[in-house]
Amino acid sequence: MHIILTKTLSGLIPADPKTDEWYRKIKLGGNVHSDFKQMRNAAFHRKLFALFNLAFEYWEPGEVSSKHGVPQKNFDRFRKDLTILAGHYHNVIRLDGSVRVEADSLSFGSMDQETFNNLYQSILDVIMKRISVLNKLSKEEINDLVDKVLEFA
Repeated sequence: MHIILTKTLSGLIPADPKTDEWYRKIKLGGNVHSDFKQMRNAAFHRKLFALFNLAFEYWEPGEVSSKHGVPQKNFDRFRKDLTILAGHYHNVIRLDGSVRVEADSLSFGSMDQETFNNLYQSILDVIMKRISVLNKLSKEEINDLVDKVLEFA
């Protein structure tokens, strides 16, 4: 189980309802074992997803076509494709020997803050190149739009 704790003057306390529920089930004097990692900046993680959402709203599948057709408007696939185009992917060898490219995980445990910062900048670069409405804006203007999206969330 993954739990999220916050450091306070009195010690570590549950930081979310799921962790709080788990914590309350532990009997007084009970022992637990865990390996701890410091989390990335959760606000910055939300900012990346706000950037994905903003880009997805402006993206039109008809901007790209191939002999296989036009991509479908699917947020999860869009997010993964941007991550791959930003250079954060790994290859998987399938049972038939062919290679499939998969996006790297964006989960908190999968990368440190510095790698995540680089990922954000790389995705921003891809968005500026690939989405015609947003390629007319500067990085600062796009970041301002993302911040406005976060204000309304």
